[in-house]
Amino acid sequence: MKREILGIQFDDLDREEAARRGAELLDEDQFHYVVTPNPEFILASEKDPEFQRVLNEADLVLPDGIGVIYSAKILGTPLKARVAGIEFGEDMLACLNQRKGRLFLLGAKPGVAEAAGEKILERYPDIVLCGTQDGYFKDEQSVLLKVAAARPDLLFVCLGAPKQEKWMARWGKHTGARLAIGLGGALDVFAGNVKRAPESWQKLGLEWAYRLVREPQRAGRMAKLPLVLVKAAGEKVKRK
Repeated sequence: MKREILGIQFDDLDREEAARRGAELLDEDQFHYVVTPNPEFILASEKDPEFQRVLNEADLVLPDGIGVIYSAKILGTPLKARVAGIEFGEDMLACLNQRKGRLFLLGAKPGVAEAAGEKILERYPDIVLCGTQDGYFKDEQSVLLKVAAARPDLLFVCLGAPKQEKWMARWGKHTGARLAIGLGGALDVFAGNVKRAPESWQKLGLEWAYRLVREPQRAGRMAKLPLVLVKAAGEKVKRK
């Protein structure tokens, strides 16, 4: 079931349901892509119709952000749960490991994808890491050819929004991958360069606060969380 939250059509799934659906997509012999919008995505998509279209045309649209969950409640269309992109990525790695499938990592600074790949293979030794590419490229077609030549089953695209989502929508079907996921800064997490909030903070929906404490320079981005709640409240008033 889809639920529309401020112009974005989210899939109303919890983590287990999302993992099962992702596994189904990974088994299909055609290309699919997954997006994980947070409040920043919602606000950016209001000013970028192409970005909004790309988000809504994804095969899975998962709510990665407590601001999305709160907005859904305000609008009277609650979502079952937040499904963090990094967690969905982990679930797909476990799935790929069972299938002894092929993984390509695209994005982040030079050297990060390789480091992330090493860590991933330590946990999932049956995965075939078929290629890596940093996100600092100018020739999109040459990168496409590199990915396609590697023949991945699963492709992590970590270029930041909206670049990663538009890249998947434009080039994904030409990569030969079955499933691509836009995962922002996830490669830094997989590489061990960035730590996620403790589980207790995650359960309370305070992962954003933990990151703000550790990275004060993110204050401007974090300010978008209350802004999207204000927009949700305004939308609720309009609907009445």
